[in-house]
Amino acid sequence: MNEKFYVTTAIAYTSRKPHIGNTYEIILTDAIARFRRFLGDDVFFLTGTDEHGQKIQEIAEKEGIAPKEYVDKIAAQIKDIADMLNISYDHFIRTTDEYHVEAVKKIFKKLYDQGDIYKSEYEGWYCTPCESFWTETQLVDGKCPDCGREVKKTKEEAYFFKMSKYQDRLMQYIKENPDFIRPESRKKEMINNFLKPGLQDLCVSRTSFTWGIPVEFDPKHVVYVWIDALSNYITALGYSPDNKGEMYNKYWPADLHVIGKDILRFHTIYWPIMLMALGEPLPKQVFGHPWMLFGEEKMSKSRGNVIYAEDLVRHFGVDAVRYYSLHEMPYAQDGNITYETFIARYNSDLANTLGNLVNRTVAMINKYFDGVIGDNSVSGEFDADLKQVCETAVKKVIKKMESWHIADSLDEIWKIVDRANKYIDETMPWALAKSEENRPRLETVLYNLAESIRIIAGLLQSFMPDTATKIAEQIGSEDLSLESVRTFGQLKPGTKVGEAVPLFVRIDAEKKLEEIASENEQEDKIELAPFKDFCEFDDFEKLDLRVGKVIECERVKKSDKLLRFVLEVGSETRQILSGIAKYYDPADLIGKNVIFIANFKPRKMMGMESEGMILSAEFDGKLTALTTIDDIQSGAEIV
Repeated sequence: MNEKFYVTTAIAYTSRKPHIGNTYEIILTDAIARFRRFLGDDVFFLTGTDEHGQKIQEIAEKEGIAPKEYVDKIAAQIKDIADMLNISYDHFIRTTDEYHVEAVKKIFKKLYDQGDIYKSEYEGWYCTPCESFWTETQLVDGKCPDCGREVKKTKEEAYFFKMSKYQDRLMQYIKENPDFIRPESRKKEMINNFLKPGLQDLCVSRTSFTWGIPVEFDPKHVVYVWIDALSNYITALGYSPDNKGEMYNKYWPADLHVIGKDILRFHTIYWPIMLMALGEPLPKQVFGHPWMLFGEEKMSKSRGNVIYAEDLVRHFGVDAVRYYSLHEMPYAQDGNITYETFIARYNSDLANTLGNLVNRTVAMINKYFDGVIGDNSVSGEFDADLKQVCETAVKKVIKKMESWHIADSLDEIWKIVDRANKYIDETMPWALAKSEENRPRLETVLYNLAESIRIIAGLLQSFMPDTATKIAEQIGSEDLSLESVRTFGQLKPGTKVGEAVPLFVRIDAEKKLEEIASENEQEDKIELAPFKDFCEFDDFEKLDLRVGKVIECERVKKSDKLLRFVLEVGSETRQILSGIAKYYDPADLIGKNVIFIANFKPRKMMGMESEGMILSAEFDGKLTALTTIDDIQSGAEIV
């Protein structure tokens, strides 16, 4: 083909380490990128991290670190996972990268200057995890319609993008480009649920938090997620409104955005409209892939059903994880994973079927012909069918990969694997080896098997690159190019094979599941701080522990740590300064009962007197002020 091919994943949000359900996307995209290189295309593969927003700022504050320090840690984890999984990305963008920050400022300014962005005020319901605003009618049972979590009433000044201005133009584009949104069911969802009812103008700045790219001409605003995150697909190529750059001119428009079905609206409505406003071409296609579920449920830490890629790799190896992720995810429906199903697929497809085929074939060539592949001059009744299956599979894999049917492509490769295993049973090489006169036929049989395996290895490069390399080494072939696998019979007679080393060792499911369960139990165990030395009861009795009701609470000026409390303690009040500012919004504490030590000597802090100490519990970087279960009279003694 020798065409340019620009493919991207959605950039991963740096609120937490991704699980295998999140990581599936980058494995999928890597298989597509590698296959396009296999076809001869000039591929540019982009992935990266989305690092701004209120959610990240709140998490960082709770951990007592700067947002940049927090995202540096998570971004490194995400990049490490990609490298561990042998992802062949060409560029890893971070939205905190300086070139991206500067380009976003200019994009925002351009849209504002041409009248597509205007200042107004937003009042509605906000979901922090989804970073989405909702109207009262959009809520489901008073909660976020996307994730089902609590929402907060929000009112703030904001800039808005005129979405409705471009709605008809986008509808026309989708009509004229029927493959723009794939699968077809996702396209219908976008049209019927969002475009036909009419688009509302989009909030594109915030003032209630600071962790974001500042609006250059109005610094109290930060650029909200949509313009910041979505524009990474062009800023990574060097795009800026005043200088598009060589890479942008070469690779844009993107040939394919690979994204999860849950963020399809942002990529097929918000993003194309932004590009229209900028006067830039739209991506050629957006593929909204399904979810990988744990059994029948979406993965969630709160449900305790999260599986991480590094744990799977540690137990089963990189290519087994890649194979399962790609094979078990249908084109349009959700797939699922459990350790039980993973082990079953590993044993059946990788150990018993593929691994056994390669191992038996190489072992027989070593045993019967001192490791040298002979010629294929004596054909038999089963040969033609084996050759046809191989050549047909190559064509079908190419065709299915053109429409992103990845699991189906692997099924086509496994048709060769299954047919070659059947060919062994049909030709019975061990029986042919008993007679000298059958040795020429035995040479042909083993040649055909080795050639089938070479074609399998060539096709597997995009999906299981390390396994493909190991297979090629075992059969002694260096040529796994597309041209060489299109036609059966390209393996050179006289090729020396390697040692027959098992590719995948069969797993004892019961033992492995016990091992995994034991590891999970160990991870769940809490490591507590060591207990202090014993003290006498008389020492404890010296402490005067009381209940105080918070009637005032505010941050102490010029201090990042201190909150100033005024506690009602019976008929009197106490002022206490406590270093828990990074863990609480002061307004959330008013009206709460807290437990404090009442007989500490007053001491000066930041020029103010503190008359006691509020008690808190701390574990793993999180802190909680101690309160009473039931309401009780302030001033009550703790006994």
